[in-house]
Amino acid sequence: MSVDLFPRAGETGRVAADPTRRTPALSPPAPGPLWPHAANAMLGLWLATGPASFAPHHPGLVWNAIISGVLIVGLSALACSPRFPWVIWVTAAVGLWLMVAPLVFWAPTAAAFATDTLIGTLVVAFAVLIPGTPAARDVPGPSVPPGWSYNPSAWPQRAGIVVLALVQFLVARHLAAYQLRHIPEPWDPVFGEGTRRVLDSDVSKAFPVSDAGLGAFTYLLEALAGLVGGTRRWRTMPWAVLLFGVLVVPVGVVSIVLVVLQPLAVGAWCFLCLVTAAVTVFMISPAADEVVATGEFLLRARREGRSVWQTFWYGGDAETPPAGEPVKHESLVRQLAGGMELVTVPWNLVSCAAVGVWLMVAPAVLGSTGAAAAGDQLVGALVVTFAVIGFGEPARIARWVSIPLGAWLLLGAWLLPGAPPAARWNDVVAGVAVALLSLRRGPVLERFGGWSRYVV
Repeated sequence: MSVDLFPRAGETGRVAADPTRRTPALSPPAPGPLWPHAANAMLGLWLATGPASFAPHHPGLVWNAIISGVLIVGLSALACSPRFPWVIWVTAAVGLWLMVAPLVFWAPTAAAFATDTLIGTLVVAFAVLIPGTPAARDVPGPSVPPGWSYNPSAWPQRAGIVVLALVQFLVARHLAAYQLRHIPEPWDPVFGEGTRRVLDSDVSKAFPVSDAGLGAFTYLLEALAGLVGGTRRWRTMPWAVLLFGVLVVPVGVVSIVLVVLQPLAVGAWCFLCLVTAAVTVFMISPAADEVVATGEFLLRARREGRSVWQTFWYGGDAETPPAGEPVKHESLVRQLAGGMELVTVPWNLVSCAAVGVWLMVAPAVLGSTGAAAAGDQLVGALVVTFAVIGFGEPARIARWVSIPLGAWLLLGAWLLPGAPPAARWNDVVAGVAVALLSLRRGPVLERFGGWSRYVV
């Protein structure tokens, strides 16, 4: 059975799974503007001729600049023709490679690192973000998912996440500059030599490239993934939304855990690493609602008999909300906060996060050592993470993860060595507090379609 994904303009109702009925297809989308491809061609020319003016002092970077520049010029010329719609993705892939190349070749100068990173980012932007993709241009249908009270793909909704990702990139770039020996010392106003010890540790050296530079690339990729697509991308570009969600949510949680384990693995704290981890915590919940909307859309496509694979890559239409169904027009402040409003943040989750922060510093105050200290720091960081994730209404269910964490504190207080009596009783009290504080849901003002039943 073949079902067209896009109805004609004005036919924005539900696409039925009737095998005898074919929804009229849209006319081919108008090609995007040509000037971004011309801009990419100029960037490619600049890149290819750069080694003749300022040598990057590395043969690999020299040839990489020449070959990548020539490729960008040629691909940008092909992208001007509507017969080669796939060329924009190849051009973007070359841009992504340029963002990674300084790490692979261990760029010996800051100029080489900055040049490849900046040109690679601009190439991706001019290839995909600015002209847009055919699936994201002038797609009819509703902007708000069925049963939702707001649009999780609205630009103000995503702007805060993009800004935070750029902040993380700037911080990680500084750390990478030290690992690549572009600067003599990293900045750390709190832990002094702690950041240097972490960056020079055997754990960091186990990576084939600079781990801080890899983090900077990931954060920049998050920002680009947050910018791709329009305000209907929850149904027009499901692949972009899920890529964005994977970069922010599971990768973010893993990075938080790795940062918290630094005292155990290295014996030191990295102040700027903690800053990036704290920023990540506040990015997860605002990114989750768009992923939920896209997941509901793909599930609906499967129930209607459409190809989930085709819908995943090319998107599709969605049913129009019934006439008169209220759609909330949120304030700019609320949208920039990623759908989180201060009045809906439960006091119990704020208190739970405060307990988690105390657990992270308690070993230094109460004298815990060894496994007991590491357990308190790890559990404390996880409690903070899932409590803050639960600040957002669609992710309120995340608070339930803190209940088994509280139970582990009760057991670990007596099972893990290295805790004095005061630390053991502190863990008991903290464990009970975390479990009890995680029970209350708090106020929920928005609607999330079928996901509302899981906001418990």
